[in-house]
Amino acid sequence: MTDAHPDLTAFQLADSFLPVGGYSSSYALEQFVADGTVSDAEDLEPVLAAYLRRQVGPCDLVALRAALAAALDGDVADLVRIDDRLHATTLQREFRESATRSGARLCDLWLETREAPVLSDYVARDPPGHYPVVLGVVAATAGIDAERACRLHCHAFCSDMLGAAQRLCSFGHTAAQRVLVDLQPVMAEAVETSADRTVAEMRSFAPLIDVAAARHERADRRLFVS
Repeated sequence: MTDAHPDLTAFQLADSFLPVGGYSSSYALEQFVADGTVSDAEDLEPVLAAYLRRQVGPCDLVALRAALAAALDGDVADLVRIDDRLHATTLQREFRESATRSGARLCDLWLETREAPVLSDYVARDPPGHYPVVLGVVAATAGIDAERACRLHCHAFCSDMLGAAQRLCSFGHTAAQRVLVDLQPVMAEAVETSADRTVAEMRSFAPLIDVAAARHERADRRLFVS
């Protein structure tokens, strides 16, 4: 099944109104704020750029592309393989739990509102259900191409992180929008570099983010889930 208006579906998926729980996770950003690394929008921009270049691009977007292609082929076994690989590649517990929780909510939402046989078959295999993989399947069923789906994921990720940062720091919506605009070239770079990677080459290397995530799991006080 392909949606009659893929652009509208893409807007829906990129909207913070989409109830998949992105607002409840900070992906260790809260720890960067607690450590004093991030205190305003100017500090935040290079940190988000690192997420895009080191994790989202070489890991999430590679899985998303592969999942979209597998869904178009109706290859559910390959979808599960991609999901398992992403699960093994995502080292931080907080990131795995956040991604699988959001993936489960997107699955539920899509199966409640649309006919998606491939997604149903995939869910029946009881996979980890990482959000980028689910998004790839959803994009395939909606007629959203890989490039647009990758840009959508980058935008949604940054929007969620900016929303978290606004609750953790004191800067306004204009500053947040300025960061989002300034990050567009980095998003485009992440999308472009992900196109040349296979699932076997999927990896992330962001040691400072990994350390912050590990510390956040054990923090005495947290605003965001871990």
